[in-house]
Amino acid sequence: MIHDLELVDRLGAFLPTPFDGEVFRATRKSLDPLAPSVSGGRWAPKNSVSVLYTSLTKDGAVAELVFHWGQLDPLPSKPASLHRIALTTHKTLRLLRPDLESLGVDWNRYEVINYERTQQIGAAIDFLGCDGLIVPSARWNCENLILFCEHHQVESTKLVVLSTEEVDWLDWGHKQGMLTK
Repeated sequence: MIHDLELVDRLGAFLPTPFDGEVFRATRKSLDPLAPSVSGGRWAPKNSVSVLYTSLTKDGAVAELVFHWGQLDPLPSKPASLHRIALTTHKTLRLLRPDLESLGVDWNRYEVINYERTQQIGAAIDFLGCDGLIVPSARWNCENLILFCEHHQVESTKLVVLSTEEVDWLDWGHKQGMLTK
């Protein structure tokens, strides 16, 4: 991938920091919660970057799942799993709303599937060798942590599932007003 050199330079000016804490991920019951994705998403172009999308809160993780599964017709009726994961990183960027806006992210369209600029940012962060990105969630009032798996050093960091619980995502989504059907 050819990177926007101005974007790479601007992101290179941010000071990466380590992260050591717990994150959450909601998945279908049969999915390995530590399995990264290469299918693309807000912060990763399809088939280019291996990432693990997580949230810093339980509700943030469930909200992401509700949003994506809520677009399916018919809605899946199976419960989901909510995983609590211990995670450490060495080189994580934290970008706040003003940072994202200054990098060209249209905040008025942040909640919709409009990924071109955010994917460019994610690809540039991967190019810079960062192992994590903390950004505001588009679905919940919290932050998400995106793990860039090729740069995550498993031998010197943590990535361990601490617990898993079943969650009724349909009930949760209806109670939060995120599902109307």
